Amino acid sequence: MAAPAAAGSGEGPRAPFLDDLMPWSVRPLRTGRPWVTAPDAASLRARWDRLVRASGEERDRLFAPTRSRTQHTAVAALPGRSGATGRFARESGPCPEPVRVLHGPYDEQWLLPDQRLIDAARPELWRVADGHQLFVVEHGRVPRDPGPALSVTALLPDGHCPAGRPGRVRPLYRRPGGLEPNLAPGLLDLLRARHGDTVTAGSALAWILAAARPSPVGCVVPLPADTAHWTSGVELGRELLRLQLRGARGAKRPRLPGGQRPYVRAAVPPDPAPLSYDADERVLSLGTGRVSPVPAGAWEFRVSGVRLLELWFERRAAVAGAAGPEGAGLEAVGPRVWPQEWTSELLELITLLALLAELRPRQEELAGALASGPGIGADELRAAGVLPVPDAARRPASVLDHREEGPDGQFALL
Repeated sequence: MAAPAAAGSGEGPRAPFLDDLMPWSVRPLRTGRPWVTAPDAASLRARWDRLVRASGEERDRLFAPTRSRTQHTAVAALPGRSGATGRFARESGPCPEPVRVLHGPYDEQWLLPDQRLIDAARPELWRVADGHQLFVVEHGRVPRDPGPALSVTALLPDGHCPAGRPGRVRPLYRRPGGLEPNLAPGLLDLLRARHGDTVTAGSALAWILAAARPSPVGCVVPLPADTAHWTSGVELGRELLRLQLRGARGAKRPRLPGGQRPYVRAAVPPDPAPLSYDADERVLSLGTGRVSPVPAGAWEFRVSGVRLLELWFERRAAVAGAAGPEGAGLEAVGPRVWPQEWTSELLELITLLALLAELRPRQEELAGALASGPGIGADELRAAGVLPVPDAARRPASVLDHREEGPDGQFALL
């Protein structure tokens, strides 16, 4: 038996690879220093203030230089940001306003948007991040992982994966303003010929969210020949998208039915460790704090084999009350007690995961129907000219209509 083809080749399994359907992808961000991200914006401002007040060896130690970034590295401003571009060694100004980002699957955190602090900020993502853009994020695959292959967000994602090899970030559009869908040339025409003129970039994204599945050689997305399957899959995908947008772009915020909504039954203490779950009572305990009802589907929800509620809590418990000794690094600068807004975010996350878990049976049913029904395979995609994907479609759009500030205030037209 021949070995399976590599992802992106257009060869191999009947179902095409995501790498062929959404050909432009970007590697995850690499911050290089953990203190530039945090679960709360106030910690980032405090870290910045401490850094710019320091001097000499202390400042260099706090900065945490790497091969890619030191205080003397010359870099451009992030696209769409008005941050300083002078060497950070001369920086003494106020903290740039932190931006909301998606840190791994479903975890909304904050980032200091200053390319002088980030080893690999992926400017190509910042260039297309606007009020029209959506980002698909692949999850790292681990064996026997029943979790979702993809997530989607309106926020800038860092692509972090809780376990396994990180996936890639795929914008829905190649240009700002919702222009030029990041789909294989000819794909929408082929789908419209099969399923009607209502097929759009948005419905293609919805289908991908509903049908994508991991494989040992890359994420695959079966394409149906049957319009009834297409219609039901797009409907499911739109619901997955609505939930994951969490109120962004005019979407309704995720909400469980009355009687199933989680509430704080006992106040979360300043130091809420440990985290535990009682499946019989459906109670999530944070130290002496109690939240219920918490559906088992939310507690057991995993991505890349990692239980997300535990990961979410561990990240925040590591920051809250973590004020270290005088010589500690900036990552030790954080809230001394558990902030109230984290409890509100926890309730929202429980709701999201519970609703996503409720949709998993429909995704499994769709997968079964696709496995037994006729599909649009690689041969048909090649016959239609969709495959192989042109090299240009795998690269970012190279000409944009705005200037960007380069190192030390220079400007360049891209």
